[in-house]
Amino acid sequence: MLERMNQALDHLEARLDQEVDMADVARIAAVSEYHFRRLFSALAGMPLPVYVRRRRMTLAGAEVLAGELTLLDVAVRYGYGSGEAFARAFRSVHGIGPGEARRTGAVLTAQPRMSFRVVVEGSTAMRYRIVEKEPFRVVGRKARVALVHEGINTAAEAHLESLDTRAIVRMKELSDREPEGVLSAVVHLTDSREDGAEVDYWIGAATGPEAGADERDARDALESPAVLESLDVPAGTWAVFDNHGPYPSALQELWRDVFTHWFPSNPYLSRPGPELLLTQPVESGAETDSQLWIPVERRRGIAEA
Repeated sequence: MLERMNQALDHLEARLDQEVDMADVARIAAVSEYHFRRLFSALAGMPLPVYVRRRRMTLAGAEVLAGELTLLDVAVRYGYGSGEAFARAFRSVHGIGPGEARRTGAVLTAQPRMSFRVVVEGSTAMRYRIVEKEPFRVVGRKARVALVHEGINTAAEAHLESLDTRAIVRMKELSDREPEGVLSAVVHLTDSREDGAEVDYWIGAATGPEAGADERDARDALESPAVLESLDVPAGTWAVFDNHGPYPSALQELWRDVFTHWFPSNPYLSRPGPELLLTQPVESGAETDSQLWIPVERRRGIAEA
């Protein structure tokens, strides 16, 4: 049954930019339309029309932020006969109108593509925004550590604790752009994201592409623990996710959900680059606010699909 439900959702997903005949969708699931709607609601925890609207507005939100089409063209693509109707639907999902979202690069809400297994995946909305950044530099200290998907990463914690006060103060002085403050950056050395895969783990600050040269030039003249390294980051697009929850489990779950739910449900691909995390370190299990920056690029061919 769940396999047929997933086939029905695949059929629906491929037709989000056109009128969907729910009777055809229900036939794929081998139930009546009435029972399909009831079954979907029971499994997903939301009515089917709400899910369809959220998925359409997730894709439409990406089109709005991309700026390649007029707002009216986006409205027509996703089945709205007027800009006003589209704006109402857009605001009901994202909490902001499409025009304002395009002007300000606002935070939008992504409804992940849903699939049914023993548990329901993708039923929790994820808050994100898309940011275009000019080239910048992460200035700080790095260490080679292994990925840990659950629990405290003791090697990463030891790297943070090894930093002296002068280095932290210097990082704070250099921080002059988003994400502001002392942050961490993960640079993957291979395509593997398995537990134990090695990464370069930076503690540093985001600053201008010219910053950090004085630290390198002073290396021979100053035997100082405040001397920092630098990581040059080219211009590109970033998906920024806000998070609140117990440390570090909420962050680890967010990182997982971005790659297992958000990417399959949105017209973006992961691209090479450091993954940035801005968070306030707290005791394990304590609640904290965090911000995760993932380098992305828009998936080609979405407009032609």
